[in-house]
Amino acid sequence: MAAGSTGGARLGVDIGGTFTDVALEADGNRFSAKILTTPDAPERAVLDAIRTVLREAGLTPSDLSIIIHGTTLATNSIIERKGARTALVTTEGFRDTIEIRHENRFEQYDVNIDLPPPLVPRRHRYVVPERMNAQGRVVIPLDEGAAERLAERLSADGIESVAIGFLHSFTNPAHEQRTRDILAARLAGMTFTLSSEVSPEMREYERFSTACANAYIQPLMGRYLKNLERDLRQGGFACPLFLMLSGGGVTTIETAIRFPVRLVESGPAGGAIFASHIARQGGLDQVLSFDMGGTTAKICLIDAAKPQTSRVFEVARIYRFKKGSGLPLRIPVIEMVEIGAGGGSIARVDRLKRISVGPTMVTP
Repeated sequence: MAAGSTGGARLGVDIGGTFTDVALEADGNRFSAKILTTPDAPERAVLDAIRTVLREAGLTPSDLSIIIHGTTLATNSIIERKGARTALVTTEGFRDTIEIRHENRFEQYDVNIDLPPPLVPRRHRYVVPERMNAQGRVVIPLDEGAAERLAERLSADGIESVAIGFLHSFTNPAHEQRTRDILAARLAGMTFTLSSEVSPEMREYERFSTACANAYIQPLMGRYLKNLERDLRQGGFACPLFLMLSGGGVTTIETAIRFPVRLVESGPAGGAIFASHIARQGGLDQVLSFDMGGTTAKICLIDAAKPQTSRVFEVARIYRFKKGSGLPLRIPVIEMVEIGAGGGSIARVDRLKRISVGPTMVTP
């Protein structure tokens, strides 16, 4: 959005699984609004909440100087398995990397150990002959004919989004880039995620997992963010719109559409950043922040008046607090513990006749 606003009011938006919250600061005064999230069209609740808080403050859209937006839509999409039909295109011989994982047992003595199923099922994982070595030199040239033929299979299988992850592509992304160009020329409207762009680091399992997650939520988040930007413009909002990142920073809407996986913990990250701000104001170095939402509850340790950060995050853990039982994402993230039991959680009886509360557990 164009940064042409001359107003001084600042507005924050947070979409949760249950509620959409808006906070407005203008001339030293603060106003807020809370309404139910509209899952079918999240932008509708955002616009309604913004209009509500502007009326209360007696302001117009032109009075806003900036909008900062956090959300858990990306997280919920992964946990609830409501993302796009996604394919993984990888190096021949490495089709099952995201299922083999590290071959470690996070629960050593559990003979019935469960692992979260990959976001991309095996029938939607495809291989292309190619190979780079660890220094980025070509060992096996990319078979461009195989990539061209693959386009027909992706179209026939109804694929909506493609993750491309080749071995050692973090040292040389040429084969990933060329494969994307070949497929994009034949698959109009398809979204693509390159592992060398979303997570340019060694260790192919984490890199492929992150690329798959990004591709899985990219169509959903892309539609939402584009619709939100369109509706804001039509509503007379000319101020910049920024998205909160999982690591506590902000980014542009264009980058958020390209790398939505970086928004996975953007909502809770905003709460942790606010808690650290309050801690500094109170002269407190060691603080435990607690954020109760409608769907989840989050705890973060504020150390030296700053929230702790990490480069690894696990989503959709099968075992409570067991590292290795979830899907790993290699993104900067504020470190916190998040459980699927919020103020709006619903109790139910599971298949073993036990009482279960809330959605699936999520912990970093």
